[in-house]
Amino acid sequence: MKRQRNKPEVIIYADGACEGNPGRGGYGAVLLWDKKRKEISGGFARTTNNRMELRAIIEALSSLNKPCKAKVYSDSKYVVDAMREGWVYEWRRNGWRNSQKKPTPNVDLWERLLALCETHEVEFFWVKGHSGIAENERCDALAVAASQRPNLPADEGYSA
Repeated sequence: MKRQRNKPEVIIYADGACEGNPGRGGYGAVLLWDKKRKEISGGFARTTNNRMELRAIIEALSSLNKPCKAKVYSDSKYVVDAMREGWVYEWRRNGWRNSQKKPTPNVDLWERLLALCETHEVEFFWVKGHSGIAENERCDALAVAASQRPNLPADEGYSA
């Protein structure tokens, strides 16, 4: 992607939660920019924790109305390591097969995340969960609350 100057900068904290794995799940994200704040959350009737971790980041990036420089903070090593270490690009090159030649889970969400990373300049940072980082704790609370809402929709991309 071509780097542009003067893109707005946004900080995103994102987290997913699941009651059982698989089970009822939720995601939450906090977006911070120019002394502004936005919180988003949602949930699904049956999903996995990893899907909710991915979904939190996807929904946060999708909510941006123009290309931005985004710093994403997540307590998901699954997502952060896959992006920072480039594993997701390797999986895609290998027809969505991992290093053991097994199908990569959550391809639908990885494809969406990669498309968003072509629109936005995204850096990923791992933070330790439940360690007192206020925005990460808030995302967790949003995700848990979202997972407990009544009448949650199906996670169309999830298959057992």
